[in-house]
Amino acid sequence: MKAVIMAGGVGSRLRPLTDRIPKPMVKIIDKPVLEYTVEHLRRYGITDISMTLCYRPGVITRHFKNGLKYGVKINYFIEKSPLGTAGGVAAATENDDGPFLVVSGDAFTDIDYDELIKFHKKSQALVTMAVKKVEDPTAFGTVVTDANGKVLRFEEKPEAPSSDIVNIGVYVMDKAALELVPKGEKYDFAKDLFPRLVGKMSAMKTDCYWSDIGTLSSYYLTNADVALDSKRFGLCL
Repeated sequence: MKAVIMAGGVGSRLRPLTDRIPKPMVKIIDKPVLEYTVEHLRRYGITDISMTLCYRPGVITRHFKNGLKYGVKINYFIEKSPLGTAGGVAAATENDDGPFLVVSGDAFTDIDYDELIKFHKKSQALVTMAVKKVEDPTAFGTVVTDANGKVLRFEEKPEAPSSDIVNIGVYVMDKAALELVPKGEKYDFAKDLFPRLVGKMSAMKTDCYWSDIGTLSSYYLTNADVALDSKRFGLCL
């Protein structure tokens, strides 16, 4: 299966760390978040990778080059102007058939990709998202499902959440879902596409480690978590 990593984020809330580098290149302990993501995909045998880039793309392309050093093959799709999460992924996969594993390049997780892919195949949904229970869901997309994981409601950053189960930005998507994305327009998964697909999406609940590294406090907390359990994340400290 081909993976698409969304790596165009600015990370404005992480300034000054992101003044000169895109958010996916901030370091956890000794290497960029995006490097962990690439290595985690490789561990599951996923080596055909596309990256969607926008903010300071040269920082990423110079670091990863063609991916050979990391045991993968990397192609880049550089957005001249921001296309949004869905717009960028749809453009990057225009000539491929799918399904695709779509991953946020600026979050840190040790999710089991095999489990998610199997869940998607069984569900026969157009999109399967990984979801997780959190204490404060107001900063994320909340999800309500039935007993089988079918998504009944999706709300992006609601003021009064009806669920504490949130979208963690890891998906398996059929080509048919991405064909709904208008070409050349800014279009987001959470704001635009997913509300259209309620009833045709499934959600797999996971207890994996996940941090969106959205703020300086969560960034430093993630560094501490990894330092305290380094073997879990493939480090030898």
